[in-house]
Amino acid sequence: MTLIMPAEWAPHQAVWIGFPHLADEWSGQIDAARRDVAAFANAVHDGGRGETVHLLVRDHANADVAETLLDEGVQLLVAPFGDIWLRDTGPITVGTGTRREARNFDFNWWGNKFVMPGDREVGAILAAHADLPTQHLDWVLEGGGIDVDGTGLCATTEECLLNPNRNPTLTRDDISVRLHQSLGTDRLLWLGNGLVGDHTDGHVDNLARFVGEGRLALPVAAGDDDPNAHIYADARARTAAFGGIEIVDLPSPGRIEIDGEIAAASYMNFYIGNSVVVVPTYGAQNDQAAVDALAALFPDRRAVGVPARGIIAGGGSFHCSSQQLPA
Repeated sequence: MTLIMPAEWAPHQAVWIGFPHLADEWSGQIDAARRDVAAFANAVHDGGRGETVHLLVRDHANADVAETLLDEGVQLLVAPFGDIWLRDTGPITVGTGTRREARNFDFNWWGNKFVMPGDREVGAILAAHADLPTQHLDWVLEGGGIDVDGTGLCATTEECLLNPNRNPTLTRDDISVRLHQSLGTDRLLWLGNGLVGDHTDGHVDNLARFVGEGRLALPVAAGDDDPNAHIYADARARTAAFGGIEIVDLPSPGRIEIDGEIAAASYMNFYIGNSVVVVPTYGAQNDQAAVDALAALFPDRRAVGVPARGIIAGGGSFHCSSQQLPA
């Protein structure tokens, strides 16, 4: 029997979150990034009401820094790793309860763009930390490149999964079959491109997220200068044409620039924890509207906005930096 990847709102045993340690990767913003990540970890822990949070730190010096920022109860895990984007380098867990297995895919640094020692090994380290049986897959997939609703429905983007810098010998059908075999998906919604400025070649977790079985949240452009308006419209048209999916509107933060360049800032990079939904905020007009919209979508959880301009300087946000361990 093929094990199915649970939806993110299914109960978690724990979550791993990466803590920034490479100053060169943060454009002078590593202190702000560390504060953002620590605030995210604290929010997910939720005073012990949420889930066990393992903050992954590179060494004991970084652990000392992290300890000054964390609430009591957030756990530190010292282990070698490269960048903090554990959504892409950490293990993906399929199944629940006593029938859980980790899936570790090949990782090629987002098409060999950002090569860092430790990124290819951290998935096995975290799977061993959770004492999970592990299957290693011989093709490239990053967790941020897919999103699932727990029933076998999966969303992805052509820009990422069909990119020749990932799996140049695999066809669209090949990838569909491999996703079914490894993650239990049986329906695959192909969206087009991801956000402008996204270093990952269009990860779907910045563009479209499931918020219930058969319910997909998509952004609504914020004004005429929203750099992603055409991308949002295309995603909406493809979802409608796919059929059988309810589209839910979420605001867009609009045009967010870091050092004069368009950042791939998105409220879609929220994290669904056991007790909270953590929403990245950017000091934009739609920040509170995004938090309110997600609060309405998850009435059994508390929606929390956490500043993310520090972490976005490194090219990602809270969902990117985390990987949950289903219960």
